[in-house]
Amino acid sequence: MWRSLSDVSSAPLFALPSHAADLARIEAALHESVLTPDPYLNDIASHLIVAGGKRLRPILTVVAAQVAAPADIELHERAVQGGIACELVQTGSLYHDDVMDEADTRRGVDTVNAKWGNLQAILAGDFLLSRASEIAASLGTEVAGLLARTIGRLCEGQIEELRHTYNAARPESSYLSSISGKTASLYSTAARIGGLVADLDRVHIDALTEYGEAFGMVFQIADDLLDITATDEQLGKPAGHDMVEGVYTLPVLRTLQAGGVAAVELLSLLGKPLIGIEQEKALGIVRSNGGVASALAVAHEWAGRAEAACALLPQSPATDALRAAPSALLATL
Repeated sequence: MWRSLSDVSSAPLFALPSHAADLARIEAALHESVLTPDPYLNDIASHLIVAGGKRLRPILTVVAAQVAAPADIELHERAVQGGIACELVQTGSLYHDDVMDEADTRRGVDTVNAKWGNLQAILAGDFLLSRASEIAASLGTEVAGLLARTIGRLCEGQIEELRHTYNAARPESSYLSSISGKTASLYSTAARIGGLVADLDRVHIDALTEYGEAFGMVFQIADDLLDITATDEQLGKPAGHDMVEGVYTLPVLRTLQAGGVAAVELLSLLGKPLIGIEQEKALGIVRSNGGVASALAVAHEWAGRAEAACALLPQSPATDALRAAPSALLATL
């Protein structure tokens, strides 16, 4: 619906010397993956792909495939295909999200639902998920099953968020479960696919899976912090939009948990849509009463878990790139 952390942050993550070339191959393969004989469907299916993005998930897959050794041409192509399967799942889910949110813009362009309508957006999102599944199947039954389970986890995470919309008593465990499904699961899958296509030892595949999950948690907590701390200009929307929509993220929950006058004032504002001065007041309370710092500390804990997973991987430039990425991400806040 709006710009995210991956849009605002300018620093490349998971960067190897081949980063630019890897990104170019991913971009070309991604555009090719949605081509059909129907120009109308092509326009709709490629709309957000053409709008751009940092492609963090496919880059993660490509880097994960190289933790034991640089990729040869065949391995590189399989890693690229695995990565774009994850990116197609992400993009398809965005099409559906924008319908649910009645969003008008994303990545600086009209959403598919705003430009072509809800029915087209839903069907195009389904089309992207089907293409992702087709690509995953070409990489073997384990990858296909993994991607199917991940799509299920995305749905579970979204439902967990929806069931607590405007719930000021939302447990922190609900928030963590939701972002694990909505965000971390796909990063975990992207990393695991890299290990699978590279035929790594199971201990290394499992370490990559743990890394991707932890990195995804860092990413989403950081993204939720950005919604509180960034300016309207940086976000391309009014800051605090999650609170307006009734999605109470970690900095909000930590502010409420801290108690005191600030928590009482914030609680009096939540539980309903925020308008005008209420939004500014709620945002000011969260910004100035420790919730941001407390949530950031949790993000650093997850970054530590991601770095610990790297200790189980072979020493290599790719492992070094993975190890550096969580801290580099948090440094952009």
